[in-house]
Amino acid sequence: MEINIQTEDSVTLIEVTGSIDGQTAPTLQEQILPVIGSTPKVLLNMTGVSFMSSAGLRTLLVLHRKAEDKTINEQKIKIILVGLSEEIRDTMSITGFLDFFTICETIDEARSLA
Repeated sequence: MEINIQTEDSVTLIEVTGSIDGQTAPTLQEQILPVIGSTPKVLLNMTGVSFMSSAGLRTLLVLHRKAEDKTINEQKIKIILVGLSEEIRDTMSITGFLDFFTICETIDEARSLA
């Protein structure tokens, strides 16, 4: 798994490539948690994620909860998931995880959201 984190203006873009499973999810959480709250909008680009286990879902839940607990200038932190594969989207839908996040197909679409 590879993680690339960039911040520009009021947006943090996190690109994840590879599988998110029991071995990689702790690293993902460790690298992403510190940046939640540094900008009001976090785009989690998952276009390159080929597989996500329940450990990955738990990590997303932890990120969601941290974002819910923080604000920037009284503005809620928004985590937007970008480019979910159909399989990951289906799993998140069945488990109710899609309700926690805004979902976009492209980075440009996610950036345009208020």
